[in-house]
Amino acid sequence: MPTAIVTGATGITGTAVVNALVDAPEYTEIYTLSRSQKSSEHPKVKHATLDLQSSVEEMGKSLSHIPPVTHIYFCAYLADPDEKEAARINGSMLSNFLDALTKSGQTRELKHFSLTCGLKQYGVHQGQPKNPMREDDEDSLFWLEQDDRPPNFYYTQQRILEKYAADYHNKWAWTVTYPQDVIGFAKANFMNLATTLGLYCAVSKELEGSKLVFPGNKTNYLALNNWTSAKIHAEFCLWAGKAPSANNQRFNVINGDTQSWQDLWPRLAARFGCNVPEKMFPAGDKWEAYPGFDSSNMQLHARPPVAEVADKIGLKDEFKQSEVFCQIDLEKWAKRPEVVKAWESVRDRYGLDQAAWDGATWGFLAFLLGRNYSCIASMSKARKMGWTGYADTWDEFQRTFKELEDAKMLPPTS
Repeated sequence: MPTAIVTGATGITGTAVVNALVDAPEYTEIYTLSRSQKSSEHPKVKHATLDLQSSVEEMGKSLSHIPPVTHIYFCAYLADPDEKEAARINGSMLSNFLDALTKSGQTRELKHFSLTCGLKQYGVHQGQPKNPMREDDEDSLFWLEQDDRPPNFYYTQQRILEKYAADYHNKWAWTVTYPQDVIGFAKANFMNLATTLGLYCAVSKELEGSKLVFPGNKTNYLALNNWTSAKIHAEFCLWAGKAPSANNQRFNVINGDTQSWQDLWPRLAARFGCNVPEKMFPAGDKWEAYPGFDSSNMQLHARPPVAEVADKIGLKDEFKQSEVFCQIDLEKWAKRPEVVKAWESVRDRYGLDQAAWDGATWGFLAFLLGRNYSCIASMSKARKMGWTGYADTWDEFQRTFKELEDAKMLPPTS
């Protein structure tokens, strides 16, 4: 019977993997590893505190009581604004973890190792990608390692994993996943797209006129994008762990639909009891602040990723530097006196957790709503190999908002 280790088990993707393993009757034991609390109270789940920044020897001691497992799901990462440092930290975390597992004997029965990365593989944080993004895109798009580009810790981790498997004669297989803008819930985890978006909507309802203004820009509002449900991603990881065709492969993992804020925003307004302004962008196509607010603007890498193949697709010199523009600066918005007062009113009325507001990632939300390009990933590779999973993006937002309400991180809407 299969058994599993899950790292980053209290994060959004890790929590979803643990829940999927709990629901999978074939898994008899699940060992969750994190620096904080146990992710599940289910009897199949056993928790150990593990600091992935510790040495091989220290990790080995933390792992010593865990018997050999058949599957490992690595969902942990540590963010750092310095991308070179992020590559060093996250590379060391994975490398030391693999060394500790091997020295402690946990890999004797290992069959599969799953590594969670993301669409930053294609440089979506650096600007406009080539759409759709495909796993068989040429190396200049898939491995953005031109001399003027920053390091990418996903690349570091994947090469460590692939080399480690080869060094041990490929006795076990690996899979790498690339989710995008993950929608999900984890207890006491506030670095969450849905949490911050829900807070913006809930507080907008409290403000005069209950207007739900899209804080990003018109280009983004009309753009097409993909999202990934943490639940569907977890189901994919379990599928890949037993599908021979998925061995030693890399996969985009998105819900399966294509969505746009022009469709989602009115749904959000209706759900939270807000009004959609008749003129969402008073300045039209010009990038100007929404009346009464400050705007924000950030330029990304000088060359968007798609520029690497511009001549090959007949668009040489067409792609300019991508930008992130918000007609409402969300970080400043969250500090406005009337906004803070509205939050406190909602918080006190419903007994909400202040940590949800304190931990809201306004800068992250601003990036998602303010980028001036689409992000579309192909699922053809996984489909051809037998993956049939699908999730409706709006349904996943709805489900996650309900979980956040139950956790007292958002106010009830009904």
